[in-house]
Amino acid sequence: MFEKEQQQLENFIETNDLKVTYLLNTHLHLDHQFGNHFVASKYGVLPLASKEDEPLVNSLAEQAALFGLSRFKMESQQLGGYLEDGQILSLCGTVCHVIATPGHSPGGLCFYFPEEKVLFSGDTLFAGGIGRTDVLRGDFRQLLKSIHQRLLVLPDDVVVYCGHGPHTMIGHERIHNLYLN
Repeated sequence: MFEKEQQQLENFIETNDLKVTYLLNTHLHLDHQFGNHFVASKYGVLPLASKEDEPLVNSLAEQAALFGLSRFKMESQQLGGYLEDGQILSLCGTVCHVIATPGHSPGGLCFYFPEEKVLFSGDTLFAGGIGRTDVLRGDFRQLLKSIHQRLLVLPDDVVVYCGHGPHTMIGHERIHNLYLN
């Protein structure tokens, strides 16, 4: 996590008078664990993720080399615990369901807030696309199965906040996502 990003995060937390109590990871590819060490150091909260992705924590340098990012200083942060499929978390008076969606990575997770009709999909599902499966232990068939059986069964009006790019909606992806039809 770059210094400017750290400052933006600190400002957001301070401005909104927030208390950091969880550090949830949809998966542990390098771009999704960049800030874990900073958040753990600054706020005393260890990251949580799927046990199946834990080996990716220890391969941060290799991941960086794979993507030509070795020149950047990246500090890995060991997990503070594991998240499991079906687990329900209580976050600030709302409920979060942990949904296992392996495929982009072995331990891919999504976080679903049914009352708010919001899903954080990480790199499982994108607006008009799906996560890559050609690197870092991805599995194309498993990813499609995860999306069809775990995400497309959610209501059409669930807003999907993706790991990259614009947000979308389950109903829109069910109809218009070429990878899923």
